[in-house]
Amino acid sequence: MTQSEKSWSEVLRGAADLKRLIRDVPDFPKPGVLFKDITPLLAHPAGLALAVELLVQPFRGERIEVVVGAESRGFIFGTAAAKALAVGFVPVRKPGKLPGKTRRHTYALEYGTDALEMHADALRPGQRVLVVDDLLATGGTLGACCALVRESGASVAAVAVLIELVSLGGRQQVGDCPVFSVLAY
Repeated sequence: MTQSEKSWSEVLRGAADLKRLIRDVPDFPKPGVLFKDITPLLAHPAGLALAVELLVQPFRGERIEVVVGAESRGFIFGTAAAKALAVGFVPVRKPGKLPGKTRRHTYALEYGTDALEMHADALRPGQRVLVVDDLLATGGTLGACCALVRESGASVAAVAVLIELVSLGGRQQVGDCPVFSVLAY
């Protein structure tokens, strides 16, 4: 087995270990939804460390200049990813939570709209950004984050998530940037 094959084998084994730390909660937050609860993973020191390492591994050496993460679980994985990559972190929040001048992006929900904001001066034009969150489902939140990055003149190098719910098609909402998910369901 080559070193590359051995490394990939270790990554796959690590991902399987992480899946054992994610609890399925049926009918939450509403009937028919199978919620992926990451709190057992967050409470497990080795599991959390592995999750963050697997999340950032593809981006080491990719000239990422800043990580953007959305409220609230995107803050957990985004700040950890930023630390691991030795770059800064920019929070994206619900409207009215950031002081000073902000950019806002409104996006459609199944029934209605929602919005996210980022400080207007948080990113520089041309900056290479990694957008991080815990979950990619329908893609509304991550799509809004990518739009805010692009509106600032910065570049979305990639989107990285711990979990992707593939059947919900969220990748279509983030545009043409690469999407990396540690775990896919």
